Amino acid sequence: MQEKRYIPRILAFVMAGGEGSRLKPLTAERCKPGVPFGGRYRIVDFVLSNLVNSEIRAIYLLVQYKSQSLIEHIRKAWGISAMLPGHFVTVTPPQMQDDKSWFTGTADAVYQNLNLLKEHKPDIVVVFGADHIYRMDIRQMVRFHMQERADVSVAALPVPIERSSDFGIIEADSDGRITAFQEKPEHPKAMPSDPNRAFASMGNYLFNADVLIEALEVSHQRKETDFGRHVLPMLLKSKHRLFAYNFATNAIPGIKTYEEMGYWRDVGTLDAYFEANQDVLGMQPRFDAFNPQWPIFSSNYQGPVARIINGQIDNSLLGAATVIDQANVRNCIIRRETIVEPGADLEDCIIMDYVRICRGARLRRVIVDRHNIIESNARIGYNPEEDRRRYHVTPTGLVVVPLGEVSYFARDSRGRGPGYNE
Repeated sequence: MQEKRYIPRILAFVMAGGEGSRLKPLTAERCKPGVPFGGRYRIVDFVLSNLVNSEIRAIYLLVQYKSQSLIEHIRKAWGISAMLPGHFVTVTPPQMQDDKSWFTGTADAVYQNLNLLKEHKPDIVVVFGADHIYRMDIRQMVRFHMQERADVSVAALPVPIERSSDFGIIEADSDGRITAFQEKPEHPKAMPSDPNRAFASMGNYLFNADVLIEALEVSHQRKETDFGRHVLPMLLKSKHRLFAYNFATNAIPGIKTYEEMGYWRDVGTLDAYFEANQDVLGMQPRFDAFNPQWPIFSSNYQGPVARIINGQIDNSLLGAATVIDQANVRNCIIRRETIVEPGADLEDCIIMDYVRICRGARLRRVIVDRHNIIESNARIGYNPEEDRRRYHVTPTGLVVVPLGEVSYFARDSRGRGPGYNE
């Protein structure tokens, strides 16, 4: 008789409450996981797609700051059939069960939802962040966790030693067992297998449920609220088995040879966000969004395809229902229901949904947030001093036009019908 393979019960908590202060003005009206990315996604879609593709489908999304935009996106894009009661993506705000407070840290966010842990009785709890761009088969990390008989596994990204001061660094022995944590060290300890790299924590964790519950109760009594700063060091001192899972060993089906292996980006600054968007462009992008074997799921928008009347389009992505009319577009991402009028010239830009770029406007290295009208013959990205008087400009010269009036839609058709579902 064939032995039945043990399949653990898994419950996921996704930390989606990030304020994203370094991404302002893109986060002036929305939280970081709700920021649009690429031609049709939001940042949160990447972690949720990784979970669903990994057959982990009991997911609580813990929200806090300026969450309404994110909540609406989850409602419209991430409904899972009610006929499968163990499959759900549910938005969970602070419960305030004990002391009427907001989430004060990552560990406190899960502690405030201990009732959900006790209700579902999982074997393993997945605690992942919601603000990174990457693909990951979490089942492989689960197998590693079980094979090593770990109490906690921490996803670890190999990074060059010279960049280690930007990360929380994990010290581990040759078997992967964690021996210490270092917070942005100047002289980090290298990986046992590579003297030129160190293990950086990705902020993604697997816990045995009983270990997590006990650790959260102790941490709460001590008024300790963060996994990285408090809970994990406490478990390490108490001789629990903590292991580093090497993300570089994670194999995703359908990855092309030209893609960057182990692609992972923290889009925590405007410049990092812009560069990650650039990584999806080109015939051989570093991160190819087209992968039917490991899709990134997002909205079920029902609008028509993009329309190009005339003009020159070079190395760009066009969202659904966008219209390009006798314009020049180079190295740009233009999201849905955007109009680019005759004579406009766009280079190295991210144009978000429901934007109208009027006749003769010229934009270079500009992010235009949703619901904006860029006036005829406007010049943005050419005169830094003038741009700073009107917009946010990063130290590298990237210009960000903030969110416009939400009632405005570029194709002038809303108000006459329900519109297309995002």
